[in-house]
Amino acid sequence: MSASVLSLKSITKVERPDGSAFNSFPSGHTATAFASAEFLWQEYKDVSIWYGITGYLVAAGTGAFRIYNDKHWLTDVVAGAGIGILSTKVAYWMFPYINKHIFKSNKNVSSTIIAPFYNGKQIGIGMAINLK
Repeated sequence: MSASVLSLKSITKVERPDGSAFNSFPSGHTATAFASAEFLWQEYKDVSIWYGITGYLVAAGTGAFRIYNDKHWLTDVVAGAGIGILSTKVAYWMFPYINKHIFKSNKNVSSTIIAPFYNGKQIGIGMAINLK
């Protein structure tokens, strides 16, 4: 999600509504909020649908406040929401394949996460493995 958002921000260079910068499209805050909301939905929909509904309400509020505070245009927020939801769905679609084909030799691994990062000066990739 972060790679998509940061790449699009640097490519599109859309000015923010308040004129403070040229990195408006897409909304990273909204993308993060909707990625989290989709995660809540995927993980807890069988426990109670209210976890997912609440996550989506908070995410929608995040997007609305980004517009209200003149930090983003409506198109920025809609694109951020789509990127957030899609990135979480892609992670859930890819996990069984990655777990089966990349980590097939290690039967003691209960979960693994690989994530890229960029902090403004450095770029890298992090990995966390949870053993049984």
